[in-house]
Order: sequence, then structure tokens, then C-alpha cells
Amino acid sequence: MTDCLCYGATEARADLTPLRIARRALRDDDVAITIAYCGVCHTDMHFAHNDWGSTVFPCVPGHEIVGHVSAVGSAVSRYKVGDRVAVGCLVDSCQHCAACEDGQEPHCQHGTTPTYNGRDRVTGDITHGGYAQHIVVREQFVLRVPEALDMRYAGPLLCAGITVWSPLRQYQVGQGSRVAVVGLGGLGHMAVKLAVALGAQVTVITTSPGKADDARALGAHQVLLSNDAQAMAAAANGFDLILDTIPRTHNVNPYLMLLGRNGTLVLVGALEPLEPIHGALLARNNRSIAGSLIGGLEQTQALLAFCAEHGVLPDCEMIRIQDINQAFERMTRNDVKYRFVIDMASLG
Repeated sequence: MTDCLCYGATEARADLTPLRIARRALRDDDVAITIAYCGVCHTDMHFAHNDWGSTVFPCVPGHEIVGHVSAVGSAVSRYKVGDRVAVGCLVDSCQHCAACEDGQEPHCQHGTTPTYNGRDRVTGDITHGGYAQHIVVREQFVLRVPEALDMRYAGPLLCAGITVWSPLRQYQVGQGSRVAVVGLGGLGHMAVKLAVALGAQVTVITTSPGKADDARALGAHQVLLSNDAQAMAAAANGFDLILDTIPRTHNVNPYLMLLGRNGTLVLVGALEPLEPIHGALLARNNRSIAGSLIGGLEQTQALLAFCAEHGVLPDCEMIRIQDINQAFERMTRNDVKYRFVIDMASLG
């Protein structure tokens, strides 16, 4: 076991404070990583506050981890000391069910092991995340960071990025695709950047006229105000794919009316019950509504390569670990454009 300094919560609604945890000794297929940067996700705040009632304390959040390999187990073949690597939302799965064999590890039929607040598949110990000096992860769940990708901003690609990249790939978005993005936060701004880089015609749907300039600066071709009934009516049947990034219960019916023939609305934000959906809106134009989680390891590695090739990175504000509680408070006010990233050198 190795001693590790981190920041974590010891009880619900408590501030994150410095803690000491033990990282496991290297197994044969493990990679030890010195953490350089860790993105801050809304999920981190929800778990630290026990908003979903499932947090095991102490809780050390962080699943957007970027750093360098510091040691490898005897059976590791993909990585060597000094390599630039990353770890996303998962650190293990069964690796033998149909989903895992199909590269869809997040849908493992035997359950995944989250990077934090999960249980190690060997020992049963609670996993702790990336608000820490270092971490030990099974080789198969370590990703390579391309040399052309700026490590400082790569972290949010491992959660916000892959969350929107997965449906963009599943629904084969490419040159000329008509894509709408509902909401312009951490997920939405990545959806805009990635869809534009894929060649799509991209519209941002928002209730705020003040976000129009931001949307266009990110590459959006059009902005549609969802509270403008005339504009919404004029946009009916106009999109092949709508990525809905709103993180809470809301009415999706107005967005369904915007889908053209065989169009799909994909929920990537709301993980809770929706308001009632009008079946006639689905029947008309053969529309669909779907959900999407994160992508598998192969798809996430492909995302990192794509972003390196096309120069796509999230818009980030760099913070010290000592500022994490203030960052959580600002996130509740949507006071960030668009993701926080912790410079872990501040942990000391």
C-alpha cells in the first residue's frame, strides 16, 4: 500500500479537505499514475454532497484524470514510465460479457467499477478518484494522451467530451448533418465543438439571448431561442439529431417537434424522470427519443485522437485544489465557462 495525499469529503455537505488514503500495491496488470490535472464534473459535487444518497465516505472525487506513468506491473505491455496517460469514469469491468467484448464497458452486464465511490473487483475496497497525488489503475482502463493534445485541458474530454461524442458517432454525424444542441454548458459546448469538427451544421437551442455570441464563438452556425414560439415553429422538422444536455427534469416535447424524418433526440444530461412525452410527436416523422451514457475505452481513445488531430479542446478555467469548494459553489450558479480543471501541482 502507498500513502496518498488527496482532497475529499468526510460527510455530506461538508467542505472537501486534505485527507490521507492508501493506494493499493501494484498488481501485475496495474499502472501507477502521477496525476498532473483533474477535471471537475458536476457528478463530483453530487457525490461529495451525497445528493443521490449512495455516497460512501470518505469520498475522493475526480474522474477526468491526466498524468504520467510512474510505475507498471510485471505484466503491463502497453505503457512505460513517463508516458502521458489518462483515466476516465471507469477503472474496471468484467471484460468478458457481450458488452465488454463489444467495446461498451460502461454497459457491462456484471456492473462497472467507477473511478470513485465504486468497489474494487478484487478486494471490495471503495475506489477513490483523481483529486489526489496519484492513482493505481488496471492497464486496460488507462488511455494514452496524444502528444499533440494539451494535457492541461484534456481531462474534461474523458467525461463531458465522451458523453457527447458517443451519440455523435452512434448516429453517424458527418458532413451536412443537421444537429441541434440544447443547452450550452460543459456538455453542450463540447457537443458544439465536436459536431462542427465533424462537418455538421450546428444550431444551439437556448432560452438565453445572451448566449448567442458564445454559441457562435464556439462554432455554432445558428442559435434558436426555445422561448420564441415563432422561431421554434419555423424550425420544425429541421434536424436529424438533437443532443439534449439539460441536466434536470424538463419538457422535451417542443424539441421533438424540431426533428425531421427518422430524427432522434438523445438525452445526455437528465438522469431522472421526464415530463410526459406526447406519443403523436414520436409517430410523426418516425421520430425517436434515446439516452446515452459515456463511450467505451476504444471510443474514448478515438475521441482523444480526433481532438488532437482537429485541435478540439474544452474551454477550461484552471484552479488550485484549495479552491475546489469555491468551484463547487460557482458550479451551482453556472458561473463557469465551461469546465474547471485542477492543477494538481497545487496539492504539493
